[in-house]
Amino acid sequence: MLKRQSEPTTEMIKEQRLYAEMGLSDAEYGLVVDLLGREPNYTEIGLFSVMWSEHCSYKTSKPVLRQFPTTGPRVLQGPGEGAGVVDIGDGQAVVFKIESHNHPSAVEPYQGAATGVGGIIRDIFSMGARPVALLNSLRFGHLGTANVDRLFERVVAGIAGYGNCVGIPTVGGEIAFDHSYTGNPLVNAMCVGLIKHEDIQKGLAKGIGNSVMYVGAATGRDGIHGATFASEDLGEDTEAKRPAVQVGDPFMEKLLIEACLEIVGHPALVGMQDMGAAGLTSSSSEMASKAGTGIEMHLDDVPQRETEMTPYEMMLSESQERMLLVVERGREAEIEQIVSKWGLHAVHIGEVIEEKVLRLIHHGDVVAEVPVDALAEEAPVYNKPARVPAYYEEFQSMKEETPVVEDTLDTWRKLLRQPTIASKRWVYDQYDHMVQTSTVIAPGSDAAVIRVRGTDKALAMTTDCNSRYVYLDPYVGGQIAVAEAARNIVASGGLPLAITDCLNFGNPDKPEGFWQLKEATAGMAEACRILETPVISGNVSLYNESGQAINPTPVVGMVGLIERTEWITTQSFKQAGDRIFLLGETMSEFGGSELQYMLHEKSFGKAPRIDLSLEQERLTNLRDAIQSGYVNTIHDVSEGGIAVALAEMTFGTRFGLEAEIDLPSVLLFSETQSRFLAAVPAEHADAFKALTGATEIGRVTEEDKIRVKTADELIELERSVLERDWEGAIACYMK
Repeated sequence: MLKRQSEPTTEMIKEQRLYAEMGLSDAEYGLVVDLLGREPNYTEIGLFSVMWSEHCSYKTSKPVLRQFPTTGPRVLQGPGEGAGVVDIGDGQAVVFKIESHNHPSAVEPYQGAATGVGGIIRDIFSMGARPVALLNSLRFGHLGTANVDRLFERVVAGIAGYGNCVGIPTVGGEIAFDHSYTGNPLVNAMCVGLIKHEDIQKGLAKGIGNSVMYVGAATGRDGIHGATFASEDLGEDTEAKRPAVQVGDPFMEKLLIEACLEIVGHPALVGMQDMGAAGLTSSSSEMASKAGTGIEMHLDDVPQRETEMTPYEMMLSESQERMLLVVERGREAEIEQIVSKWGLHAVHIGEVIEEKVLRLIHHGDVVAEVPVDALAEEAPVYNKPARVPAYYEEFQSMKEETPVVEDTLDTWRKLLRQPTIASKRWVYDQYDHMVQTSTVIAPGSDAAVIRVRGTDKALAMTTDCNSRYVYLDPYVGGQIAVAEAARNIVASGGLPLAITDCLNFGNPDKPEGFWQLKEATAGMAEACRILETPVISGNVSLYNESGQAINPTPVVGMVGLIERTEWITTQSFKQAGDRIFLLGETMSEFGGSELQYMLHEKSFGKAPRIDLSLEQERLTNLRDAIQSGYVNTIHDVSEGGIAVALAEMTFGTRFGLEAEIDLPSVLLFSETQSRFLAAVPAEHADAFKALTGATEIGRVTEEDKIRVKTADELIELERSVLERDWEGAIACYMK
């Protein structure tokens, strides 16, 4: 007989609408009653509220996520498990995923960011993979205001504090600054791992009678209702949500990684899953639902670090560094022996049962009994109304306008000092990017590169999104986000393999907000199909609003394969005398550009155009040129246009350049898409030009001077002056 908890009665739950405080609507509560055939108790309402939150169920985003291509000849595991898996040959695979920790970071930036890193690492090793690299994608308001500076400083410290201690290199990422993120920063964390095909694990609770084991840190009251918190707007009561932010322990995580990776491949292991969002509730119900089984759990046996914890608290806690394992019955001691070697405990807390329910027993009583499919699979799915925003129609009707630039050199220097463009050294100098000693290309180039030990292969990886383009035109901006990631992979010598995405958007209950989400994902899906980069994993973060919505920000994490390490390429000049080539035409396209934002502090007009077929052709030609040994340096042209890209190619070197570009000076700052700059040895110049159709515009010099002759002026300045502008901007703010 199911025992009702004595705290709030079922009558109180209904009369006082306590379920609404947990995030369920009246209609959803009614659906829960129908599924159970009775009124739920307080604990059961808690289970449904977290599992049916947007963060766990994707009830709003499922219809748009179905647009994504998720399969391909290299895809071994697509969406649906802890992370996606892609074949890289020779029986090896790369495992990767990106996730958000936006709301927790807005409330408690250090722990919010740190636990975001910890959570994404667990997604990777729960698949059986060794984590080998971390990346991030961050968004903040304007530096120079006390709260933004505090958020920026503490988020970076949290990422560094966790990643450095756990011993995984933070090798890359991106950071942008815009007014729209002032009250709602974005903190997206990505992890990449390596695995042998035979070691791939899945989170399945198979085998009736098998043991359910709890491994890792004890459960506390931190993070309760974290998934629900992540599924609502940030408002005036944000400070009251501070208890929803978890506290991380990277040293415990390191032990957990090693223990779990030693267990991988052990014949007693059946399934393994991270206790992430929704904690014990999500891990147990999802593992059972995927296997077509149920789980009976004895909550008195759950390790607890606080006294008198209720079933509701234990099941909804999001305490960090915890894993749920299913182990063959009778072989628990073998797992316990491995785990104890790492100073951890493996505790038997339940069994796999034939009845497809999650049954919770506390102090000898059944305190909850819920069908696992109802929790994991049967959340309502909403096709929200979509409406084209008035601003979009206004922008589309605008004529293309070329900004007026009075002083080209002054504008160039100011752009290099813009925090979105400026050097991020102040950030990545806080990260240990060389631990594990596999990093070949550290932060600061187009993509990070790590070697695959024991082979001649390497992996290139990047995170990308220009949210201003997405704001102006979500469909086109979504395409550009995928294409920009592919450019960075190819410019580093890699073949783009697949993507993981983090869809950061505002409130989808507003028709204009849902339209942005729908259009952006459609654009991304089209780009993924043409560029042959399926979506293998990801995360959706909605309700990113605090007074105003953020710019729609669908961050793309991409990994590429470099089959021979000699093909690794960077953006820095290598030798004087190399010929400089520009691949792609330049047009007057300034909508969403850094120059437009610098001049007006807002974005308007049309986003830059993109031709994905042309994009794919150029990417293929550039890969061929790299593999033919024609290229010393490649850099894609992005924020700030040709002017910024040329300057960046000289930074960190002793070289300068001289170039002649038959364009008006202002077009040096245009952000036309699908363009690259390359430095090619003189003996390969003709072959490179024939293969790519690029235009020769100059040469690399061995002097501290940049000279650019345009159609209307000659611009000259010491390279070192531009480099000081670029290098010192963020550090100056953070003093």
